[in-house]
Amino acid sequence: MKTTLVPIGNSRGVRIPKPFIEQCGLTEQVEMDVQDCMILIRAPRQARAGWRESFARMARDGDDKLLDGQPISTRWDEEEWQWK
Repeated sequence: MKTTLVPIGNSRGVRIPKPFIEQCGLTEQVEMDVQDCMILIRAPRQARAGWRESFARMARDGDDKLLDGQPISTRWDEEEWQWK
């Protein structure tokens, strides 16, 4: 699809057709990037997106164990620490 750059103050903009906006799930904010002389516009990534599924998969596969084995108890743990 060809379109025209329109002046917006000292910048220029592009009108994005409503079907494109809906298909991409764009809302008020977008992320923009440039790759290989192309401008990429996408919906913002959600922080921690996919973490729940990844942790569930790790638990299922037994890949969520401590790397250093069992925690070592110290004197401070035994004498000073109090659960509230």
